[in-house]
Amino acid sequence: MQTADAVIVGGGIVGASVAWHLTEAGCRDVLIVERESHQGKGSTGKSMGGVRAQFATKPNIQMSLYSIPFYAAFEERLGHPSGYCDQGYLFVATKQAHLEYLQTNQALQKSLGLTQARMLARDEIVSIVPQLRADDVQGGSFCPTDGFVDPYSVMVGFTVRACEQGAILWRSTEVSAITHNGGGIIGVETSRGPVSTRIVVDAAGPWAAEIAALVGIDLPVEPMRRMLIPTEPFDGVSHKVPMVVDMTTGFHFRPEGLGFLLAWNDPQETIGFNTNFDPAFIERVLTLAADRVPCFENLAVNPKRAWAGLYEMSPDHHAIIGPVKEIPGFFCANGFSGHGVMHSPATGRMVSDLIVHGTTAVIDNVDVLSPARFAKGELLHETAVL
Repeated sequence: MQTADAVIVGGGIVGASVAWHLTEAGCRDVLIVERESHQGKGSTGKSMGGVRAQFATKPNIQMSLYSIPFYAAFEERLGHPSGYCDQGYLFVATKQAHLEYLQTNQALQKSLGLTQARMLARDEIVSIVPQLRADDVQGGSFCPTDGFVDPYSVMVGFTVRACEQGAILWRSTEVSAITHNGGGIIGVETSRGPVSTRIVVDAAGPWAAEIAALVGIDLPVEPMRRMLIPTEPFDGVSHKVPMVVDMTTGFHFRPEGLGFLLAWNDPQETIGFNTNFDPAFIERVLTLAADRVPCFENLAVNPKRAWAGLYEMSPDHHAIIGPVKEIPGFFCANGFSGHGVMHSPATGRMVSDLIVHGTTAVIDNVDVLSPARFAKGELLHETAVL
Protein backbone atom coordinates (compact mmCIF):
# COMPACT_ATOMS: atom_id res chain seq x y z
CA MET A 1 0.00 0.00 0.00
CA GLN A 2 1.13 3.53 -0.80
CA THR A 3 1.94 5.59 2.29
CA ALA A 4 2.26 9.34 2.73
CA ASP A 5 2.85 11.73 5.58
CA ALA A 6 0.19 13.98 4.07
CA VAL A 7 -2.29 13.72 1.20
CA ILE A 8 -3.40 16.96 -0.46
CA VAL A 9 -6.67 16.66 -2.35
CA GLY A 10 -6.52 19.19 -5.20
CA GLY A 11 -3.50 20.11 -7.29
CA GLY A 12 -4.36 23.74 -8.03
CA ILE A 13 -2.36 26.71 -6.81
CA VAL A 14 -3.45 26.27 -3.17
CA GLY A 15 -2.70 22.55 -3.00
CA ALA A 16 0.64 23.13 -4.73
CA SER A 17 1.56 25.84 -2.23
CA VAL A 18 0.68 23.60 0.71
CA ALA A 19 2.84 20.84 -0.79
CA TRP A 20 5.85 23.12 -1.28
CA HIS A 21 5.60 24.65 2.18
CA LEU A 22 5.32 21.19 3.74
CA THR A 23 8.42 19.96 1.92
CA GLU A 24 10.25 23.14 2.94
CA ALA A 25 9.32 22.33 6.53
CA GLY A 26 10.93 18.88 6.15
CA CYS A 27 7.79 16.84 5.44
CA ARG A 28 9.09 15.08 2.31
CA ASP A 29 6.53 12.29 1.86
CA VAL A 30 3.69 14.42 0.46
CA LEU A 31 1.16 13.19 -2.09
CA ILE A 32 -0.86 15.62 -4.25
CA VAL A 33 -3.98 14.04 -5.75
CA GLU A 34 -5.39 15.83 -8.81
CA ARG A 35 -8.46 14.44 -10.54
CA GLU A 36 -7.81 16.19 -13.88
CA SER A 37 -5.26 15.07 -16.46
CA HIS A 38 -3.50 18.41 -16.05
CA GLN A 39 -3.23 20.81 -13.12
CA GLY A 40 -4.94 24.18 -13.31
CA LYS A 41 -8.14 23.08 -15.04
CA GLY A 42 -10.19 24.25 -12.06
CA SER A 43 -10.21 27.78 -10.69
CA THR A 44 -6.44 28.38 -10.93
CA GLY A 45 -6.22 28.48 -14.72
CA LYS A 46 -9.30 30.71 -15.00
CA SER A 47 -8.36 33.33 -12.44
CA MET A 48 -7.88 37.04 -13.15
CA GLY A 49 -4.61 36.81 -11.21
CA GLY A 50 -5.05 39.93 -9.10
CA VAL A 51 -3.11 40.36 -5.86
CA ARG A 52 -3.89 43.11 -3.38
CA ALA A 53 -3.56 44.07 0.25
CA GLN A 54 -6.37 46.65 0.12
CA PHE A 55 -8.87 44.64 2.14
CA ALA A 56 -11.30 45.49 4.92
CA THR A 57 -10.39 42.81 7.50
CA LYS A 58 -7.29 41.95 9.48
CA PRO A 59 -6.82 38.32 8.36
CA ASN A 60 -7.13 39.17 4.65
CA ILE A 61 -4.70 42.08 4.97
CA GLN A 62 -2.19 39.99 6.91
CA MET A 63 -2.40 37.12 4.42
CA SER A 64 -1.69 39.61 1.63
CA LEU A 65 1.25 41.08 3.55
CA TYR A 66 2.79 37.60 3.53
CA SER A 67 1.79 36.67 -0.02
CA ILE A 68 2.69 39.77 -2.05
CA PRO A 69 6.37 39.98 -0.96
CA PHE A 70 6.51 36.22 -1.51
CA TYR A 71 5.36 36.73 -5.11
CA ALA A 72 7.86 39.53 -5.59
CA ALA A 73 10.70 37.17 -4.57
CA PHE A 74 9.15 34.04 -6.09
CA GLU A 75 11.57 33.57 -8.99
CA GLU A 76 14.60 34.23 -6.81
CA ARG A 77 13.35 31.78 -4.21
CA LEU A 78 11.87 29.00 -6.35
CA GLY A 79 13.67 29.54 -9.66
CA HIS A 80 10.40 29.91 -11.55
CA PRO A 81 8.59 33.09 -12.65
CA SER A 82 5.46 34.24 -10.83
CA GLY A 83 4.68 36.93 -13.39
CA TYR A 84 4.23 39.44 -10.56
CA CYS A 85 3.52 42.93 -11.93
CA ASP A 86 3.43 45.65 -9.28
CA GLN A 87 1.16 47.98 -11.24
CA GLY A 88 -1.16 48.47 -8.29
CA TYR A 89 -4.89 48.47 -7.63
CA LEU A 90 -6.81 51.71 -8.06
CA PHE A 91 -10.22 51.91 -6.35
CA VAL A 92 -12.32 54.73 -7.84
CA ALA A 93 -15.06 56.19 -5.62
CA THR A 94 -17.97 58.24 -6.95
CA LYS A 95 -19.88 58.32 -3.66
CA GLN A 96 -18.93 59.87 -0.34
CA ALA A 97 -19.82 56.62 1.44
CA HIS A 98 -17.33 54.72 -0.72
CA LEU A 99 -14.63 57.31 -0.03
CA GLU A 100 -15.19 57.00 3.72
CA TYR A 101 -15.14 53.21 3.39
CA LEU A 102 -11.73 53.36 1.68
CA GLN A 103 -10.41 55.73 4.35
CA THR A 104 -11.56 53.41 7.13
CA ASN A 105 -9.99 50.40 5.42
CA GLN A 106 -6.76 52.25 4.83
CA ALA A 107 -6.44 53.18 8.49
CA LEU A 108 -6.62 49.47 9.34
CA GLN A 109 -4.21 48.58 6.53
CA LYS A 110 -1.63 51.09 7.74
CA SER A 111 -1.98 49.92 11.35
CA LEU A 112 -1.01 46.43 10.15
CA GLY A 113 2.06 47.65 8.26
CA LEU A 114 0.79 48.39 4.75
CA THR A 115 2.58 51.72 4.44
CA GLN A 116 2.37 52.03 0.64
CA ALA A 117 -1.42 52.45 0.35
CA ARG A 118 -2.63 56.01 -0.04
CA MET A 119 -5.77 58.02 -0.74
CA LEU A 120 -5.95 59.90 -4.03
CA ALA A 121 -7.78 63.02 -5.14
CA ARG A 122 -9.61 63.13 -8.47
CA ASP A 123 -6.76 64.83 -10.35
CA GLU A 124 -4.30 62.20 -9.14
CA ILE A 125 -6.58 59.44 -10.40
CA VAL A 126 -6.85 61.14 -13.80
CA SER A 127 -3.06 61.43 -13.97
CA ILE A 128 -2.81 57.64 -13.60
CA VAL A 129 -5.60 56.85 -16.10
CA PRO A 130 -6.18 59.96 -18.26
CA GLN A 131 -8.87 58.21 -20.32
CA LEU A 132 -11.10 57.69 -17.27
CA ARG A 133 -14.37 59.62 -17.16
CA ALA A 134 -13.94 61.49 -13.89
CA ASP A 135 -16.71 64.09 -13.71
CA ASP A 136 -18.38 62.14 -10.87
CA VAL A 137 -15.18 60.85 -9.20
CA GLN A 138 -14.72 62.02 -5.60
CA GLY A 139 -11.42 60.28 -4.96
CA GLY A 140 -10.02 56.83 -4.45
CA SER A 141 -7.26 54.67 -3.06
CA PHE A 142 -4.12 53.21 -4.60
CA CYS A 143 -1.47 50.75 -3.48
CA PRO A 144 1.57 50.33 -5.77
CA THR A 145 2.55 46.91 -4.38
CA ASP A 146 -0.81 45.45 -5.42
CA GLY A 147 -0.93 44.08 -8.95
CA PHE A 148 -1.27 40.73 -10.68
CA VAL A 149 0.51 37.41 -11.16
CA ASP A 150 0.42 34.43 -13.53
CA PRO A 151 -1.50 31.81 -11.50
CA TYR A 152 -0.61 28.91 -13.78
CA SER A 153 3.10 29.69 -13.63
CA VAL A 154 2.99 30.01 -9.84
CA MET A 155 1.20 26.66 -9.55
CA VAL A 156 3.83 24.98 -11.73
CA GLY A 157 6.66 26.58 -9.75
CA PHE A 158 5.29 25.35 -6.43
CA THR A 159 4.66 21.86 -7.82
CA VAL A 160 8.03 21.40 -9.52
CA ARG A 161 9.97 22.46 -6.45
CA ALA A 162 7.79 20.40 -4.11
CA CYS A 163 8.36 17.30 -6.25
CA GLU A 164 12.11 17.96 -6.31
CA GLN A 165 11.93 17.89 -2.51
CA GLY A 166 10.08 14.58 -2.31
CA ALA A 167 6.45 15.28 -3.08
CA ILE A 168 4.57 13.13 -5.60
CA LEU A 169 1.80 14.30 -7.94
CA TRP A 170 -0.92 11.90 -9.06
CA ARG A 171 -2.94 13.25 -11.99
CA SER A 172 -6.19 11.79 -13.35
CA THR A 173 -6.86 10.39 -9.88
CA GLU A 174 -10.16 10.54 -7.99
CA VAL A 175 -10.53 10.37 -4.21
CA SER A 176 -13.53 8.16 -3.47
CA ALA A 177 -13.31 7.75 0.30
CA ILE A 178 -11.41 8.98 3.34
CA THR A 179 -11.09 6.45 6.15
CA HIS A 180 -10.92 7.48 9.78
CA ASN A 181 -11.66 6.25 13.29
CA GLY A 182 -11.83 7.78 16.74
CA GLY A 183 -8.16 8.62 16.54
CA GLY A 184 -8.47 10.52 13.29
CA ILE A 185 -7.53 10.02 9.65
CA ILE A 186 -6.28 6.57 8.61
CA GLY A 187 -6.07 6.85 4.83
CA VAL A 188 -7.74 7.67 1.53
CA GLU A 189 -9.20 5.49 -1.19
CA THR A 190 -8.31 6.63 -4.70
CA SER A 191 -8.79 5.37 -8.24
CA ARG A 192 -5.11 4.39 -8.12
CA GLY A 193 -5.52 2.41 -4.94
CA PRO A 194 -5.51 3.03 -1.19
CA VAL A 195 -3.07 5.38 0.54
CA SER A 196 -2.20 5.15 4.21
CA THR A 197 -1.87 8.59 5.83
CA ARG A 198 -2.65 10.45 9.03
CA ILE A 199 -3.07 13.86 7.34
CA VAL A 200 -5.50 14.96 4.61
CA VAL A 201 -5.68 18.53 3.29
CA ASP A 202 -8.89 19.52 1.51
CA ALA A 203 -7.68 21.94 -1.20
CA ALA A 204 -10.37 20.97 -3.70
CA GLY A 205 -11.57 24.51 -4.41
CA PRO A 206 -15.21 24.66 -5.55
CA TRP A 207 -15.45 20.91 -4.91
CA ALA A 208 -14.19 21.18 -1.30
CA ALA A 209 -17.60 20.39 0.20
CA GLU A 210 -17.69 17.07 -1.65
CA ILE A 211 -14.35 16.08 -0.15
CA ALA A 212 -15.38 17.18 3.36
CA ALA A 213 -18.57 15.13 3.02
CA LEU A 214 -16.39 12.02 2.75
CA VAL A 215 -15.58 12.44 6.45
CA GLY A 216 -19.13 13.46 7.35
CA ILE A 217 -18.42 17.20 7.56
CA ASP A 218 -20.91 19.74 6.20
CA LEU A 219 -18.53 22.35 4.77
CA PRO A 220 -20.29 25.54 3.61
CA VAL A 221 -18.36 26.06 0.37
CA GLU A 222 -20.40 26.60 -2.79
CA PRO A 223 -19.38 27.20 -6.43
CA MET A 224 -20.35 30.39 -8.23
CA ARG A 225 -19.60 31.29 -11.84
CA ARG A 226 -17.37 34.26 -12.65
CA MET A 227 -16.90 35.31 -16.28
CA LEU A 228 -13.89 37.13 -17.76
CA ILE A 229 -13.52 38.91 -21.09
CA PRO A 230 -10.12 39.41 -22.74
CA THR A 231 -10.13 42.08 -25.44
CA GLU A 232 -8.32 42.14 -28.74
CA PRO A 233 -5.18 44.35 -28.88
CA PHE A 234 -5.98 47.93 -27.89
CA ASP A 235 -3.56 50.83 -27.40
CA GLY A 236 -5.99 53.59 -26.47
CA VAL A 237 -5.05 53.15 -22.78
CA SER A 238 -1.55 52.59 -21.41
CA HIS A 239 -0.68 49.01 -20.53
CA LYS A 240 1.09 50.33 -17.44
CA VAL A 241 -2.18 51.27 -15.71
CA PRO A 242 -3.15 49.41 -12.52
CA MET A 243 -6.12 47.17 -11.90
CA VAL A 244 -8.90 49.78 -11.96
CA VAL A 245 -12.05 49.16 -9.90
CA ASP A 246 -15.19 51.26 -10.35
CA MET A 247 -16.72 50.94 -6.88
CA THR A 248 -20.16 52.09 -8.00
CA THR A 249 -20.73 49.36 -10.57
CA GLY A 250 -18.10 46.79 -9.60
CA PHE A 251 -16.65 46.84 -13.13
CA HIS A 252 -12.88 46.34 -13.10
CA PHE A 253 -10.14 45.86 -15.67
CA ARG A 254 -6.42 45.41 -16.04
CA PRO A 255 -3.89 45.13 -18.86
CA GLU A 256 -3.52 41.65 -20.35
CA GLY A 257 -1.10 41.04 -23.22
CA LEU A 258 -1.72 43.63 -25.89
CA GLY A 259 -5.31 44.16 -24.73
CA PHE A 260 -7.22 44.28 -21.48
CA LEU A 261 -9.03 41.84 -19.23
CA LEU A 262 -12.54 42.96 -18.27
CA ALA A 263 -14.52 41.69 -15.30
CA TRP A 264 -17.76 42.31 -13.45
CA ASN A 265 -19.41 40.22 -10.77
CA ASP A 266 -23.02 39.89 -11.91
CA PRO A 267 -25.22 40.23 -8.79
CA GLN A 268 -27.80 37.97 -10.45
CA GLU A 269 -25.37 35.03 -10.65
CA THR A 270 -26.55 31.97 -8.74
CA ILE A 271 -24.81 29.10 -6.98
CA GLY A 272 -23.87 26.14 -9.18
CA PHE A 273 -21.21 24.43 -11.23
CA ASN A 274 -22.07 26.29 -14.45
CA THR A 275 -18.87 27.10 -16.37
CA ASN A 276 -20.51 28.00 -19.68
CA PHE A 277 -19.70 31.50 -20.88
CA ASP A 278 -22.82 33.56 -21.63
CA PRO A 279 -22.22 35.73 -24.75
CA ALA A 280 -24.86 38.21 -23.54
CA PHE A 281 -22.47 39.06 -20.69
CA ILE A 282 -20.16 40.81 -23.16
CA GLU A 283 -22.61 43.58 -24.02
CA ARG A 284 -23.40 44.24 -20.36
CA VAL A 285 -19.72 44.55 -19.45
CA LEU A 286 -18.79 46.63 -22.50
CA THR A 287 -21.57 49.06 -21.58
CA LEU A 288 -20.06 49.49 -18.10
CA ALA A 289 -16.57 49.73 -19.59
CA ALA A 290 -17.45 52.49 -22.07
CA ASP A 291 -19.33 54.43 -19.41
CA ARG A 292 -16.24 54.66 -17.18
CA VAL A 293 -13.57 54.70 -19.93
CA PRO A 294 -15.23 56.24 -23.02
CA CYS A 295 -12.55 55.13 -25.48
CA PHE A 296 -13.37 51.53 -24.48
CA GLU A 297 -16.37 51.82 -26.80
CA ASN A 298 -13.80 50.93 -29.49
CA LEU A 299 -12.75 47.70 -27.79
CA ALA A 300 -12.97 44.57 -29.92
CA VAL A 301 -13.88 41.27 -28.26
CA ASN A 302 -13.80 37.74 -29.63
CA PRO A 303 -16.45 35.77 -27.68
CA LYS A 304 -14.55 32.54 -28.34
CA ARG A 305 -11.65 33.81 -26.22
CA ALA A 306 -13.81 34.67 -23.20
CA TRP A 307 -14.23 32.17 -20.39
CA ALA A 308 -16.01 31.33 -17.16
CA GLY A 309 -14.53 29.87 -14.00
CA LEU A 310 -15.74 29.12 -10.48
CA TYR A 311 -15.33 31.02 -7.24
CA GLU A 312 -15.46 28.86 -4.10
CA MET A 313 -17.76 30.90 -1.92
CA SER A 314 -17.88 30.71 1.87
CA PRO A 315 -20.73 32.32 3.83
CA ASP A 316 -18.56 35.25 4.99
CA HIS A 317 -16.28 35.48 1.93
CA HIS A 318 -13.24 34.48 3.96
CA ALA A 319 -11.00 31.46 3.59
CA ILE A 320 -11.63 28.32 5.62
CA ILE A 321 -8.23 27.30 6.95
CA GLY A 322 -7.28 24.91 9.70
CA PRO A 323 -8.03 21.56 11.30
CA VAL A 324 -11.48 20.04 11.68
CA LYS A 325 -11.59 19.27 15.39
CA GLU A 326 -14.03 16.36 15.00
CA ILE A 327 -11.70 14.53 12.58
CA PRO A 328 -8.08 14.81 13.77
CA GLY A 329 -5.73 15.01 10.80
CA PHE A 330 -8.27 16.59 8.41
CA PHE A 331 -7.35 20.14 7.40
CA CYS A 332 -9.21 22.71 5.29
CA ALA A 333 -7.63 25.08 2.77
CA ASN A 334 -10.57 26.41 0.77
CA GLY A 335 -13.50 28.84 0.66
CA PHE A 336 -11.41 31.75 -0.64
CA SER A 337 -14.31 33.46 -2.43
CA GLY A 338 -12.11 34.74 -5.24
CA HIS A 339 -8.93 35.33 -3.22
CA GLY A 340 -7.31 31.89 -3.53
CA VAL A 341 -4.59 32.86 -5.99
CA MET A 342 -3.54 36.02 -4.18
CA HIS A 343 -3.45 34.27 -0.80
CA SER A 344 -2.00 30.93 -1.87
CA PRO A 345 1.50 31.61 -0.48
CA ALA A 346 0.07 32.54 2.94
CA THR A 347 -2.33 29.61 2.87
CA GLY A 348 0.44 27.13 2.11
CA ARG A 349 2.55 28.46 4.95
CA MET A 350 -0.34 28.55 7.41
CA VAL A 351 -1.52 25.00 6.69
CA SER A 352 2.04 23.69 6.78
CA ASP A 353 2.67 25.44 10.10
CA LEU A 354 -0.55 24.05 11.58
CA ILE A 355 0.30 20.50 10.49
CA VAL A 356 3.94 20.59 11.61
CA HIS A 357 3.82 22.93 14.63
CA GLY A 358 0.14 23.26 15.56
CA THR A 359 0.29 27.05 15.27
CA THR A 360 1.21 29.77 12.79
CA ALA A 361 2.39 33.38 12.96
CA VAL A 362 1.29 34.43 9.46
CA ILE A 363 -1.83 36.04 10.95
CA ASP A 364 -2.46 37.04 14.55
CA ASN A 365 -5.35 34.66 15.17
CA VAL A 366 -5.75 31.74 12.78
CA ASP A 367 -8.78 30.53 14.74
CA VAL A 368 -10.90 33.25 13.11
CA LEU A 369 -10.60 31.28 9.84
CA SER A 370 -11.36 27.92 11.44
CA PRO A 371 -14.10 25.75 9.92
CA ALA A 372 -15.64 25.72 13.42
CA ARG A 373 -16.60 29.41 13.15
CA PHE A 374 -19.78 28.70 11.22
CA ALA A 375 -21.33 26.47 13.87
CA LYS A 376 -20.38 29.06 16.50
CA GLY A 377 -21.87 31.92 14.47
CA GLU A 378 -18.55 33.77 14.56
CA LEU A 379 -18.49 34.91 10.95
CA LEU A 380 -16.16 37.58 9.59
CA HIS A 381 -17.36 40.38 7.34
CA GLU A 382 -15.33 41.24 4.23
CA THR A 383 -16.98 43.79 1.97
CA ALA A 384 -14.05 44.36 -0.39
CA VAL A 385 -14.90 41.35 -2.56
CA LEU A 386 -14.31 41.39 -6.34
